[in-house]
Amino acid sequence: MHAVFRIGHIQKLDNNRPLYQVNRKLTSDDNPQLRQLTNRLREEIADSTGWTRLGKMLLKLGQLDKAEELFTAQLEQTSDESDKAFIYNELGRLKSDQEQYTEAVLFYEKSLEINRKTLPKGHSNLATSYNNIGVMYKKNGR
Repeated sequence: MHAVFRIGHIQKLDNNRPLYQVNRKLTSDDNPQLRQLTNRLREEIADSTGWTRLGKMLLKLGQLDKAEELFTAQLEQTSDESDKAFIYNELGRLKSDQEQYTEAVLFYEKSLEINRKTLPKGHSNLATSYNNIGVMYKKNGR
């Protein structure tokens, strides 16, 4: 059984210490905002393995170091080229979030290199790779 709470009210109990009382309210299963959030998260991580879903979730939560560690481990363990292309793309996204644009370009280029070998010419993932690289060049002032 899962429980999701909303924070109702926060009250400081003691001015001398960081002690607070947090009043929580249990959300119901038919809460429209919770349902919308859950559906959105399911859409975003659909068609992913458990490790990939975890990596994406860590990125969303801003846990970039943990996400990088996870994606790097996945990269070392997979032999599937499309998986490698995806992981390189996620590592590029991670480096972009860290404002390490030069490193991001290197990962996006690795993803593009694999995608050019494995995908048909007009595939949308190629456009995404080129776009990601272009955005990094722009952010890097090139």
